[in-house]
Amino acid sequence: MRARLWFRFWLEALLAALAAALAVLTLITREWIELLFGIDPDHGNGSLEWLIVAVLGVAACVLALRAPMNWRRARRAVS
Repeated sequence: MRARLWFRFWLEALLAALAAALAVLTLITREWIELLFGIDPDHGNGSLEWLIVAVLGVAACVLALRAPMNWRRARRAVS
């Protein structure tokens, strides 16, 4: 169980960092989505990019708040 808690901590911390980085990247340059996937689903109005920033921002916050909880649980399991 202890190893699973450590894994969950590192997974959530990594995903939080990745989501935050992608949210910042989307704020800086919104065209990376069109370049990566080769499509423009919102036809240039930017609404999809703002939705992605919002979703990634919320995901980063939630994961960043959950990761320390798993860290504390894992440390209690060790003690």
